[in-house]
Amino acid sequence: MRTLYLLLFCSAIGTAQTQKLRVSDNHRYLVTEDGKPFFWLADTAWELFHRTDLQQAKMYLEKRKEQGFNVIQAVALAELDGLNTPNRYGEKPLLNNDPTTPNPRYFEYVDAIIDTADSLSMYIALLPSWGDKVFKNSWGTGPEIFTPDNARAYGQWIGNRYKEHDNIIWIIGGDRNPRVGSADITVWNQMAEGIVAAAGGYGTTLMGYHPQPNLPGGSSTWFHNEPWLDFNMHQTGHCANQGTYKFIMHDYDLNPTKPVLDGEPLYEDHPNCFNARELGYSIPDDIRRIMYWNVFAGAFGQTYGCHDVWQMHTLDGEGINGPLRPWQQALELPMANQVKHLKHLMLSRPFLTRVPDQAMVLDVQEEDDDFIIATRDSEGTYAFIYFPKGKTCRLDLSPLKGNTLNSWWYDPRTGNAFTGPTIAKTDQITIVPPTSGKGQDWILVLDDASMGFHEPGKMP
Repeated sequence: MRTLYLLLFCSAIGTAQTQKLRVSDNHRYLVTEDGKPFFWLADTAWELFHRTDLQQAKMYLEKRKEQGFNVIQAVALAELDGLNTPNRYGEKPLLNNDPTTPNPRYFEYVDAIIDTADSLSMYIALLPSWGDKVFKNSWGTGPEIFTPDNARAYGQWIGNRYKEHDNIIWIIGGDRNPRVGSADITVWNQMAEGIVAAAGGYGTTLMGYHPQPNLPGGSSTWFHNEPWLDFNMHQTGHCANQGTYKFIMHDYDLNPTKPVLDGEPLYEDHPNCFNARELGYSIPDDIRRIMYWNVFAGAFGQTYGCHDVWQMHTLDGEGINGPLRPWQQALELPMANQVKHLKHLMLSRPFLTRVPDQAMVLDVQEEDDDFIIATRDSEGTYAFIYFPKGKTCRLDLSPLKGNTLNSWWYDPRTGNAFTGPTIAKTDQITIVPPTSGKGQDWILVLDDASMGFHEPGKMP
C-alpha cells in the first residue's frame, strides 16, 4: 500500500499555477500578487482529505475547476470521526491523538491534494481542525484534544509545512462559536498565532475563521481586532427563510475595515432548516437568491456547498442529516453549474471599486424572499440590481455618472444577457423585470453609456 500510495502521490504533482493572495488596498476584496481582482467562488469539501483516495480527489478537483470554482474548503482533522477513522490509505492524522505529534504519512496525502489543486490554479481554504476537537458539543465526535499550549504547537507545525504553498488560505475554527468563560478563544488565537509565526509573521498569511450561525456578527464577534484575522466569515446556515444579507451588512460596516463573505450558506440537496419532513429540501431558487444577496450586500465572494459532497457520501456509508445521492452524482446538480454566472457577472465590471447601495431601491423592502438589493461602482460607471422574484420596483439612478445609461437583463440561471432600452438618468424610475414569480430572478445591469462596457458576464 505504501508503494502504491507513493506512486499516486508523485503522479499528482504538477506545475504550480497560483499566485499568493492578499487583501486589496481598500480592505474590501482579495487580489493576486500582481493586483488583479480575485472573486472567491468556493466549494465545501470538508471531508476531502479523509474520505477520498487520490483518483477520486483529482476527479473532484477537475470537475469543480471546469465548473468555475477557484477555492476548495477542506479540513485537515476532519469532522466525521477524523481522528480515529483512518483515511482511505489507512492513516490517521495524529499519533496517539496528540496534536504535537502529527502523522507525516497522513499529511503526505493532504500534500498531494494541495499540489493537485495548485496545478489546476485552485486554492485550498485549509482548516487545521474541525471545531469538535476543541469543543465536542452534541453533534461532534471529538475527542477534545486541544489546549492553548498544544494548539500553538500544532499551528506552528502545520503552518511550517505549508508556508511555501501560495495556494493556501487559512481558516481557523470549524463550525464552532467560542463559549463564554471557556478557553476556546485562547485556543483558536494560539493556533492562528502558531501558523503566523511559522510563516514569518503578520502579512505572510491570509486567514479567516469559520463560525456557526451568529447574527449579527460571525467571526467578527470574537476576532475582528485580532491581527491574524484578515477577513471575516459567516455561516448563514441551512434555512431558506432568512435575510442573509444582514450578516454581510453588519460586518461590512465594522471598523477597522475587513473583507467579509458567507463561508457556509444553505447547501444544495440539504433538508431545509434540518426538517425535510415539513420543509423539504433546498432548491436552486433559494440558494441562488442567498448568493446574490450576500455579494450585492458587499461580500468579496461566495461559498457554495452540496450536502452530499461535503461529506463525500456513498450509498454504503452512513449519511449525515439525510443526503439524497452519492457525492459523485451530486457534482452535477443545477447550482453547481450556475454559481459561475455570479463570478462572471461580478468580474465583467470594475470590481475593486464596487460598493453596496441600498438607497438606490426606493420602495420599502420587506424582509422576505422578494427583497430587492442593489450594488454599484463607487465611481458611478455601473449598477447591478437583483430582483429575486421579478417584482416591479422604483429605483433612484442619480448615483450613476452618465446621463445616458445602457441597460441589460442578466439571467442568473444561464449566464446569458439581453439588451434593454437606453435610459435617461433620473432620480425615480419604475422597473418591470422580464418575468415574475418564484424562480424568476433577474439582475438589471445599468452602464454609463460612455464607458462602452461589453455584455455583462462576458470577459473582454
